[in-house]
Amino acid sequence: MRLGFYMGYAQPGTSPLELVELAQEAERLGYHSAWAAEAWGTDAVTVLAWIAATTARIKVGSAILQIPGRTPANTGMTAATLDLLSGGRFLLGLGTSGPQVVEGWHGEPWGKPLAKTREYVEIVRAVLRRDVVEHHGEHYDIPYTGPGATGLGKPLKLMARPLRAEVPIYLASMGPKSVRLAFDIADGWIPLFFQPERARDVFPMDYARDGFEVAPSVPVVLIDDVEAGRDALKQYYALYVGGMGARGTNFYNELFARYGYEREARTIQDLYLDGKQRDAAAAVPDEFVDAVALVGPKERIGERLEAFREAGATELLVSTRDPAALRALAELVL
Repeated sequence: MRLGFYMGYAQPGTSPLELVELAQEAERLGYHSAWAAEAWGTDAVTVLAWIAATTARIKVGSAILQIPGRTPANTGMTAATLDLLSGGRFLLGLGTSGPQVVEGWHGEPWGKPLAKTREYVEIVRAVLRRDVVEHHGEHYDIPYTGPGATGLGKPLKLMARPLRAEVPIYLASMGPKSVRLAFDIADGWIPLFFQPERARDVFPMDYARDGFEVAPSVPVVLIDDVEAGRDALKQYYALYVGGMGARGTNFYNELFARYGYEREARTIQDLYLDGKQRDAAAAVPDEFVDAVALVGPKERIGERLEAFREAGATELLVSTRDPAALRALAELVL
């Protein structure tokens, strides 16, 4: 099991340069990869380009580029460019995000995310192969032939010559059908809330094939006071389980319930959406935090790592802003 550094995105009032410095430290420690995210703040591409320019070996990955935020052809160009500039170190992580972001930020219809993702990946791969891109599907029409079309569009192929025609593509998937799609069309999967003991019950992992990468993002809190470490993470989990979406549409809440926390999922969501965020955090079970995160002193974290290996994780994406935690994981794994 390799180590990656999951940077996430810069928090309000902070600079992405702080994440870049941590990625540089991860490279010095021997980490395999560093991954930047985006929501509706700092974008991932700019951060990854900066990291690639200031490092030499560590791979740079997007976790994730938002599918509704870019046309597939644009993502193909971006992947080819980042891979060229980094000397073949780019890993392309993609995801649809949720309907609140898709419609509320990007102004795109939520539609059918599975079918849209399948078409999107197909087009991106065609771009990277330098095929002449012509695709007429339910979600993407290239060249465009719909209402308002001039009729002047013609099939094109990428002018640049990619360093690799097969840039690895990862999908961030949560539901059983979307995870199965990742196994079908992608090279890797970036799960969130990955509980090793229950992963094979909750996700269709039997469909994973040889060479397929499973790279869960796992929060790490290096601390002697385990209870305090759990409490720090409960605010994060309450935000996602309770606040990321509406009562009828919250994929994190649904995953939490599939793990067996149906009652707690409803309670956390009700409290959070009613403005009682502290109470929602307090309702997150200790055993859930212990199962999906690495919390405590170095020895306790080390004891927990084997469960992720046995569950099929090929690369652990360490989510932390603490250089000491990065070093501790490197000492335990590398």
